[in-house]
Amino acid sequence: MPEPTRHIAHFDLDAFFVEVEILNDPTLRGRPLIVGGSRDRGVVTTCSYEARAFGVRSAMSIRKALQLCPQAVVLPGSRGEYSRYSRRVTDIIADIAPLFEKASIDEFYLDLSGMDRFHDVLGWTVALRERITRETGLPISFGLASNKLVAKMATNEAKPNGYLHIPPGREADFMAPLPIGRMPGVGEHAERRLRELGIGTLGELAAYPTPVLASVLGRWAEELQRRAAGRHDGTVQPYHVAKSVSTESTFEADTDDEAFLTAELVRMTEKISGQLRARNLTAGCIAVKLRFPDFETVTRQLSIPYTYFDDELIPFARELFHKVHRPGTRVRLLGVRLSELTAQAHQTNLFSDPLRKQGLYRAIDEVRARFGPDALTRGGALPKEE
Repeated sequence: MPEPTRHIAHFDLDAFFVEVEILNDPTLRGRPLIVGGSRDRGVVTTCSYEARAFGVRSAMSIRKALQLCPQAVVLPGSRGEYSRYSRRVTDIIADIAPLFEKASIDEFYLDLSGMDRFHDVLGWTVALRERITRETGLPISFGLASNKLVAKMATNEAKPNGYLHIPPGREADFMAPLPIGRMPGVGEHAERRLRELGIGTLGELAAYPTPVLASVLGRWAEELQRRAAGRHDGTVQPYHVAKSVSTESTFEADTDDEAFLTAELVRMTEKISGQLRARNLTAGCIAVKLRFPDFETVTRQLSIPYTYFDDELIPFARELFHKVHRPGTRVRLLGVRLSELTAQAHQTNLFSDPLRKQGLYRAIDEVRARFGPDALTRGGALPKEE
């Protein structure tokens, strides 16, 4: 019995950060726009299609981008807004999609396999795209195919603000004329080696003698050829929001010592953010809870850009603490909770150096795991000496 046909849709919000900035300031529409820094320094995180026409690209220095397009508008980015709009799109997809994966803040895979018994899958997907644009104002493109790889590549060909359906059995035909650099997994080094062999398209890569290719690329050669022919077995990983992680402390004696309370707040936030990193999760919401001697309990929460970094979470925790704390009033219990947890929304701290920061926190977590949670802590977590 033949395997049932898979139907995988890949959705990608077009120039997402740029479009959010335009929704918040419509006067930016039609202008060359760069997001990711200031006119003096920084790196291009993304740019509008008007800026791309001048040769501006992501990961380019702002200085070089402005040499190419001196009239561009440069914005530092509105990270909280990006998370908010991403949640809105996620909620719309979650409302009707049978199974979906949130691959990043602006990218989604949907597994619609089996839906063809009840619906026109392409029509259903087009209707979802229209709903997202109607309810959020954001342009979005999609590719529909029998696997994740071909669906993603179809999306890239459909941009901007379009869609492309690759019918089952046509995967290799679709892939064949595309340049080798278009396929995920082919970096600059691999592309250069392939071009040295005279391979310029994915069709040529799929047809190239495997033993010769393996002598150049090793064991990766065979898998690369499978993908170049449009074959891919990756599955859509179900998206779910884990409940929360939290910690709280009931003090032996009620206290109104604000320095002590804020030090405890920092320590608690460090503790649970470390738990997030250990589970490879990020948080989209933080809450602070205070209980007073009469057992009145007050909690405030705040939606935040997805993160698992202490230095990003602690300022939000302090902000909430000062909203609920009453100077001079004793506190019986203090608690911190992180919620809206997900493993899929890892585009954290988009406008600094996330890889460097991840390395720093990895080292911190290793020291704490070896020598105990208090081996390293911030100055703000240490009560001031009298």
